[in-house]
Amino acid sequence: MPKPDLSRLDIPDADNSDFDTQDIKSEMLIDPIDDELENTVLRLSDYLAAVELVVKETFRHSVWVKAEIRNLSSKGGHYYFELAEKDDEGKVIASCRGNLWRFKAARVLTKFERATGMKLDRDVTVLLNVSATFHPLYGFSLAINDIDPSYTLGDLARQYAAMLEQLSAEGLLNLNKQVPPPFDIEHVLVIAPEKAAGLGDFQADANRLEGTGACHFHYHHATFQGNHAPKEIRHAITKGMLVFKKQYERLPDVMVIIRGGGAVGDLAYLNDYELAALVAEQPIPVWVGIGHERDNVILDEVAHTSFDTPSKVIAGITNHLASLMQRTQDYADAIQHISQQQLNQAVMATERQFNTIQNSSSYNLQRWQHLSDSHFNSIKQHAKFELREASMTAKTNMQRIQQLSYSHLSRANASMDSLYQALKNSSYKRLDDAERQVRYYQQVVLIQNPARLLDQGYAFVQNLDNKYLSSVATVEKGDFLKIAMSDGELKAVVYEVTTLPNVESDQS
Repeated sequence: MPKPDLSRLDIPDADNSDFDTQDIKSEMLIDPIDDELENTVLRLSDYLAAVELVVKETFRHSVWVKAEIRNLSSKGGHYYFELAEKDDEGKVIASCRGNLWRFKAARVLTKFERATGMKLDRDVTVLLNVSATFHPLYGFSLAINDIDPSYTLGDLARQYAAMLEQLSAEGLLNLNKQVPPPFDIEHVLVIAPEKAAGLGDFQADANRLEGTGACHFHYHHATFQGNHAPKEIRHAITKGMLVFKKQYERLPDVMVIIRGGGAVGDLAYLNDYELAALVAEQPIPVWVGIGHERDNVILDEVAHTSFDTPSKVIAGITNHLASLMQRTQDYADAIQHISQQQLNQAVMATERQFNTIQNSSSYNLQRWQHLSDSHFNSIKQHAKFELREASMTAKTNMQRIQQLSYSHLSRANASMDSLYQALKNSSYKRLDDAERQVRYYQQVVLIQNPARLLDQGYAFVQNLDNKYLSSVATVEKGDFLKIAMSDGELKAVVYEVTTLPNVESDQS
């Protein structure tokens, strides 16, 4: 059957055509038949039979008509249509019934489904080859002879392009793509048709991943085909986000929308503007895996990341977590290596300081020993000198003061012994003090060993220049710090700096 020329359906312009409607109306007004029928009373059946005859004779040729299917039903192999035409504002400006009889239905519908990949359904714009019919009992209707599938495909493509243009103009096309990708994927909100094969493939791998405790999946179901699909999917998305936020007081890390492959017509139900806008406006990344590699829907255009199949979505989650674990392990290895280097350097520095203190302590001990011996010898020699002087004095005055000499000699001996003992005790005390000081230095060295301080819960704080910090006065909010602990190193950002009041007063 030849393709229609829709331009021939336009109404001729009365100003640019030889077709004069006023002349026709004038001729009709003076038609002598009007005079004959003016006072004639007809039965309804006769009148409607005449109308049927006029319709059959006047519109016996088939024509191509484009219309939207508002409703469609079938009974006994026959298909009954409710057809309509809408203006640019969506208001119905024309409607009528259409019938596709059984002897033509199988051929016409099979051709349509094979060409478009979808079943004929309501809300689809079609190009129909029709003939006008009128029945006295059933009224006016169109007998459908054929349906042009190429027009419907073209209309779907035009709707798809218009939808993309509107989303782009409103800034929604790339809105979700601008959401930062998740660092860690702990909770995943999954929107999928219940008991679908694609969901089963997804869950097989998701359950194994969830069994490791690395990720948790929260499922919400909706139908993904039919006129109610977009509304149910929107409801599932909204409900899923609200339920998760109420339970965990935060948003999930990723939203996943998945559906297995299907006919082009089944997937066409997902090309809905409101659904696409809702997905684009989500505050979290939306990952979409709908259909097979050859399939593409509007959700693929607005989603943060689009995968070919549901299986590739779960593979993407697994790969993301594996990459995160590898990066974490690399960071841990680097921290361990740096910490070991710093620990080795601290041990070497401690050993050098200990050797320095030990050498200094040995030198001081020897010096004090030498000084003690020198003082002791000096005192001893002085005592001997005094003894000789006393002896000489005693011998000189022995005759004259023999009794007094014995008394002086006894006091001198006692004084010498006391002085000797005092000097000796003082020397030993100085030696004991030196030994205690050396032990104190040794304890200070052991106590101030960095490794021991770290094991006791202390930590070393450095800035990015590897300078050790001892006061909050050198730190500002937003600074990056490195904190060395006994088993590793932390990198932190200063959230707030608080100075203790007594410290401020002491500094002032």
